[in-house]
Amino acid sequence: MHRSEFLRALAQGRRLHTRHFGITQAPGPGGRPRLGLVVTKRLGKAVRRNRVKRLLREFFRRHKDQLPPGDLIIMAKKGAAALTYQQVQEELSGVLLARVKG
Repeated sequence: MHRSEFLRALAQGRRLHTRHFGITQAPGPGGRPRLGLVVTKRLGKAVRRNRVKRLLREFFRRHKDQLPPGDLIIMAKKGAAALTYQQVQEELSGVLLARVKG
C-alpha cells in the first residue's frame, strides 16, 4: 500500500476500537483485502514492535479469506506488545470477523 492510499484509507475509512488496537476499514482497489500497520516507538524498542507486526500479519494471513475486500489499517495501542497470538486473534476476531458475518 502506497502512502497516498494509506492516507486516503485513514481519512475515508470507518474506525473501530478495541482495548489494544485501533482499526480503520476503507474500500480499496482490487477485490481483495490489504493490510496496513501502524506500530509506534511508544510500544518499545524494535524487537517488541516487530513482534507486534508479526502477530498482526499472521492474523491477517490466517483470516484474509474471511475479511471483506478493501483496506484494513491496524494501529497498535499501549499494551499490545505484551499480547500472545491467541489474545490478538480473540480481540481482532471479535471485531473484524463478527462484522463480516453480521
